[in-house]
Amino acid sequence: MPLQTFRYAACGGGNMALNIFIYFITYHYVFLEQNITTPISVISPHIAAYIVSFCFTFPIGFYLSMFVVFPESSLRRRIQLFRYFVVAMICIGLNYFFLKLFVETFHWYPTPSLMVTTVLVVAFSYISQRHYSFKKNVA
Repeated sequence: MPLQTFRYAACGGGNMALNIFIYFITYHYVFLEQNITTPISVISPHIAAYIVSFCFTFPIGFYLSMFVVFPESSLRRRIQLFRYFVVAMICIGLNYFFLKLFVETFHWYPTPSLMVTTVLVVAFSYISQRHYSFKKNVA
């Protein structure tokens, strides 16, 4: 296994474990498995928990990617951050779609649904981060 792939797996795996832990705690103990009413709309507890966990793991994931996984990238940091954010937004869309599908259509439990969703999105994320967000300039 290439070193970069190992680093991505190790950093991403740790960040994913943190994400799942925060998701579980917020879903069960913060939101108490109840819908969240906002002035704009009602948010289901599994989506609200996902939003909270994302707020913690997005910056951690970016810094791990920038300094540990893809340190050889010659792109400027603000470009890396912007591209990382774009890929993260696409991943959020995929996560939202799969969570809605698994929890509300297939009636799976929320935490295992998040785990399956994460596995599906990881491959897309790695390829996108490697070839878009943190690519090397070829001179």
